[in-house]
Amino acid sequence: MNDMTDKKTSPPKVSIVKCDGYSNDKAYESIKASLDLIGGMESFVSKDERILLKPNLLTAKSADRAVTTHPTIVHAVVRLVREAGAVPIVGDSPGIGSAVKVAEACGIMDVVKELDVEFVELGTPVLIDAVKGSAFKHFEVAKEALDVDGIINLPKLKTHGQMYMTMGVKNIFGCVPGKKKLQWHLTAGVDAPHFARMILDLYKTIAPRLNIIDAILSMEGNGPGSGDPRQTNFIAASNDAIALDTILAKVVGADIAQIPVLNEAAKDNLPSTDLEEIKLFGEEVAAVAVDDFKFPPLIHTNFASYLPNFLDKRIRKALSARPKISVKDCSLCTLCARSCPPDIIKVGKKVEIDYDNCIRCYCCQEICPKGAITIKEGWLKKLLPGF
Repeated sequence: MNDMTDKKTSPPKVSIVKCDGYSNDKAYESIKASLDLIGGMESFVSKDERILLKPNLLTAKSADRAVTTHPTIVHAVVRLVREAGAVPIVGDSPGIGSAVKVAEACGIMDVVKELDVEFVELGTPVLIDAVKGSAFKHFEVAKEALDVDGIINLPKLKTHGQMYMTMGVKNIFGCVPGKKKLQWHLTAGVDAPHFARMILDLYKTIAPRLNIIDAILSMEGNGPGSGDPRQTNFIAASNDAIALDTILAKVVGADIAQIPVLNEAAKDNLPSTDLEEIKLFGEEVAAVAVDDFKFPPLIHTNFASYLPNFLDKRIRKALSARPKISVKDCSLCTLCARSCPPDIIKVGKKVEIDYDNCIRCYCCQEICPKGAITIKEGWLKKLLPGF
């Protein structure tokens, strides 16, 4: 595993640098500037170390859709890692499909070929112990993510149907091999705080050395796969993804209490969740703040969990949010059915969801290539917004 001694003892640092485009030169200069503010790449990697660059490769869409980490970000970080004397490797594991196909679709494979970088699919599961103090004691993660000296996390700033926002911490879930992700959704995804705790424990266990987020073109609305691109024009970097996410939430005007991962981290009283404890460099939050950022519906996977048993079944449907299919936009590609952990989606002449057994993990909404699946609040929840 990675040697995180320095990271554990250093205070959470976040740097923000404006960047209004994706040319290789702009991305390189902006990322270099952001890293120089927090110690430079040399403070995160050493000569001859093998460093995994872990972008967000959710699904096979072009870079202009803001679904994946932009290839120029990867290009810049490869250069910076090499300049520091280390050896960069690029890899990820999408929930559905191969990392190679996703990397080809979004342009990252072009960077891999141009710069002659090794590309790895994070696909070989290995059982490891979680870091001490975790609620989850073991994880199956990709061997390829362990057989390196360190990890640089390259997330994309996006909304997320289940987790409200997906940023630095959530991106580490990609170190779990594809099909194993579906198992985690089945076992932990039925309850958003429980799933967020798993993500947080996994992040602490994997412990990336450095986190650099692509927030030049972000995603709002129906994220993480079918939202709307939103120009936000900055790069941010940190030695601590929790601190990074805390600052980013403030930038886009999100309530930290509404982001399950940060809410769970706050319960641990981590300094990285306290704006007063985070050392911010570069631009102030106000200089890059985004007005009217569009978030997904704030959902809870089981509003009725605390009701008497005889009422639960009658009221659960009326209270709980659920995935909604747009027949007009659906292409019947079957990806939603293949990504459904409890296997309760059937595709015939139309898509049918067994809502009685739906665990509200929203994997279907996340993976839909057409944006045909959105999250709809229960009708009773709309009438009782404070419930």
